[in-house]
Amino acid sequence: MDDPAATTTRDRRRPPIAADPSEDELARHWSLTPSDLAEIVRCRGSDHRRRFAVQLCVLRTHGRFLDDYRHAPIKIVNHLSRQLGLAPVLFLDRPGRTQTERTQALRIRRHLGLRGFDRQVAADLRDWLRQGAIEGRTAADLRLRAEDRLRGWGIMLPAASTLDRLITAEVTHATTRLYETVTSRLPANFRAAIDLLIEVPEGDARSSLFRLKDYPKSASAATIKGDIVRLRLIEDLLDTGAGLEDLDPRIVRQLGQLGRRYDAGDLRRFAKPKRDALVACYLVEARKTLLDQLVAMNDLFLTGMNRRSRNAVEKQRKSLRRRSRDGLTCVLGAVDALVEADGDETVAAFRDALGTPALVEASRACRAYERLETRGHLDAMLARYGTLRQYLPAFLALPFQAAAGSETLVQAIEISLGLDAGRRGALTPDDPHDFVQKEWRPHLVSDGKLDRAIWEISLALEVRDALRAGSLFLAQSRDHVSFWNLIYDDRNWRETRTEAYRRLDLPLDGRVFLTRIAAELDQAAKAAARGLPGNRFASVRNGRLKLKRRDALPVPRALRRLRTSISASLPRVRIEDLLQDVDEWCGFTRAFQPLGGYEPRGADQHRSLLATLIAHGTNLGLATMSQSVDDLTAETLQDTSRWFLRDATLKAANTILVDHHHGLKLSAVWGDGSRSSSDGQRFAVERDGLLGSFYPRYFGYYNRALALYTHTSDQHSVYATQAISCVPREAGFVLGGILDNDTALPIREHMSDTHGFTEHLFGLCALLGIAYMPRLKDLPDQVLCRVDRTADYGPLQPLLRGKVDLDLIAEQWDQLVRLVASLRDRLTPAHVVMQRLANANGSDRLAGALRALGRLMKTLHILRYIHEEPLRAAIQLQLNRGEFRHILAKWLFFANQGGFRSGDYEEVMNKASCLSLLSNAVLIWNTIHIARTLDQFRAAGQEVKDEDLARVSPLAHAHVIPNGSYFQSPRRRAEATPQPVMA
Repeated sequence: MDDPAATTTRDRRRPPIAADPSEDELARHWSLTPSDLAEIVRCRGSDHRRRFAVQLCVLRTHGRFLDDYRHAPIKIVNHLSRQLGLAPVLFLDRPGRTQTERTQALRIRRHLGLRGFDRQVAADLRDWLRQGAIEGRTAADLRLRAEDRLRGWGIMLPAASTLDRLITAEVTHATTRLYETVTSRLPANFRAAIDLLIEVPEGDARSSLFRLKDYPKSASAATIKGDIVRLRLIEDLLDTGAGLEDLDPRIVRQLGQLGRRYDAGDLRRFAKPKRDALVACYLVEARKTLLDQLVAMNDLFLTGMNRRSRNAVEKQRKSLRRRSRDGLTCVLGAVDALVEADGDETVAAFRDALGTPALVEASRACRAYERLETRGHLDAMLARYGTLRQYLPAFLALPFQAAAGSETLVQAIEISLGLDAGRRGALTPDDPHDFVQKEWRPHLVSDGKLDRAIWEISLALEVRDALRAGSLFLAQSRDHVSFWNLIYDDRNWRETRTEAYRRLDLPLDGRVFLTRIAAELDQAAKAAARGLPGNRFASVRNGRLKLKRRDALPVPRALRRLRTSISASLPRVRIEDLLQDVDEWCGFTRAFQPLGGYEPRGADQHRSLLATLIAHGTNLGLATMSQSVDDLTAETLQDTSRWFLRDATLKAANTILVDHHHGLKLSAVWGDGSRSSSDGQRFAVERDGLLGSFYPRYFGYYNRALALYTHTSDQHSVYATQAISCVPREAGFVLGGILDNDTALPIREHMSDTHGFTEHLFGLCALLGIAYMPRLKDLPDQVLCRVDRTADYGPLQPLLRGKVDLDLIAEQWDQLVRLVASLRDRLTPAHVVMQRLANANGSDRLAGALRALGRLMKTLHILRYIHEEPLRAAIQLQLNRGEFRHILAKWLFFANQGGFRSGDYEEVMNKASCLSLLSNAVLIWNTIHIARTLDQFRAAGQEVKDEDLARVSPLAHAHVIPNGSYFQSPRRRAEATPQPVMA
């Protein structure tokens, strides 16, 4: 391997040393310890000591020696000189004898305790690189990680060329072997079928593989039916024997994601083993994706069918109400006339007097209204039964399996399939029909047979609900598998159980935990009861909680002036210049590593990347962006988007931004990063999709919308972004953002509004060590629970009327810890588990135990909320920070009137993630300029209190120019010097 002395030669990579380091950077990276000084004084002469000190600090910080002393900033050299008691210099002399440099290099290595890069280290690094390559990491990504890994091992970094050769060779070797391993498991006919998939038939513009990648345009019967056809095609291919069942699922998932990213043209250029492996893994993952999409589309279709039916009934009710009222008046008049009629009057004369046609019409109107009230909804659903039947038989033919207690539902599905296949006769009362809605049952049986239409509609609704709850599942899907496949299995739980309890800081005996919570609840209840007479926020009247005033934060005049002054001090800046400034400060663009096989198509890739981020983050679109910037075509931008922008790279870039802002000194004024909030922001969407739904409150009855659910820290940074439908409760997505957090933010407290709260969420957060503190809109209607039935809480007695089954919690304690350990270790998306828990039936003991624990934690929170004014203020302040971020997002996402053109999930998430990236970049830029402004205020003798500054949002936006032509004028660099980053 490398000669230790060879580290002084010119092939080393130059460490990235700041040309003008701040005082904080000098203190952190260029300070000499007493042991350093003792080692340095052994050198002869001032110049030798300076060079020794420079190389010692460079090696300690960057892992390599400096190859040319001329690259050492003179500010650093003189900072070291002061510590050595030497005079300042204008430049650092070049070294003299090579042997002296070699000797000093060895001394520095021994002093720092660094080992050389020998054969054993190289072998260990190859093993580590091999695993990274198998996980799909690029050579550029592994290079950055490898340097950090070697530093962590206490190894001096080898020459850059050596490390590059090793990484390139190992990545190439590992991926080649991986592709060959996967391909060797594929039968010849399957590999031949893959070749046909990526070919473009004559007279066609797209390959069959391209069509398999289509995202559902809407939840219509035709779309569902078409996706079932696509699923059958994939299953036919996989049934030939993919042979990937025993491969690590993470490898299959990673290769499948790569296979989705490449188009047919890219795949045709690859060697056949690589092509076959990528496509085969993609097909395995595509089957899971399609099954999940089919379940989601079926759910949306049935929900929409039910909604349209109820709307039709309501419309018909408005039409019939007047007719039935007039008809009833007519009928009652006829009854009165009949009572008063002369007994000698003939029936014919009586009819002539009253008017037979009017009586008939009145009778029809009354009967029509009566039918509408008794079975109007059923009739409306039956009117749509034909559309449902377009896909329902094929949907029910999916390989459903039942959890314990739901076997009858699978039996009913088999009966339905038998009816379609002609294998059995008509339905009878002996067939399963308990799932038919109660109000429909009087109409179910006719002539000793079950009405098939009513029965099948009811079956479809029950299947939907069972899939939500997990009592019915699809073993080959990703999200709708058995609940126990979502968490640690028995064997893995036995192996990780002890460590899980330790990491979660939970006792093995659940009753110990419950005793602590009960004591906290008792203390909070007594404190709230004592403080009630002087409580200006809440009171109890007639056994009900009454709120006296809104928990809004006052805005003093001094705070308004400070906000205005800071906002006015921010210089106007174009969004592309802002991004370039921020990238120079923290280097977030280094996170955007291309997929393997990328071939650059433009000279200025950096500009293309920034333009692509702006195009997505402002909703401008790539085509329009290409018309707004010189030298970049739509094809170039599309190429950049496809190769560089994906979930992993966007998340990594946002992590760099959040971590950089977290380290800024001024950020601590707003918080320490341990508190956050989450909220959904609604956007219009023009086209149908699985995310789009009607949201009449803001978008009327005819326009669809979706929500971007973001997690905002107390430092105003966005650390998680999810695109979700407006239909489900936001509570299902609260936990996912917190658990998937890869930033340096240590989230320990979380706030949300009412829509983000459920009792299950309260329970999960308590077990995860997260203080969940929502602002509840319907606070007086919440049922509070108590543990000690004998305790006297004075005026709060009538509120604490709920009961909690502590025995159930204790019984399910180990399963509860198993569940939260699985969530913490990211075995499954949190929103999938939350949906299962929210829809679980009453007999589910795990869900019941979690709900009971959640009720305890909810009670504890409410008692503290009504008693502690600082808590209410903190929650309000944090939720306001989320609202400020919404305002900034609307400002940046200006194009197309702030609405999404497409409902494609991947496209929506690209834009949502880029929008979060832009807002985080604005946050950093503003924070640095605000710090400069504050320095000016204080230099002028003006006092700025931290408590006032804490309520000044750094998300000001009026000075940011997101529109216009981009990269046109010469860039105006930021006047402010970046603020020192804290250790």
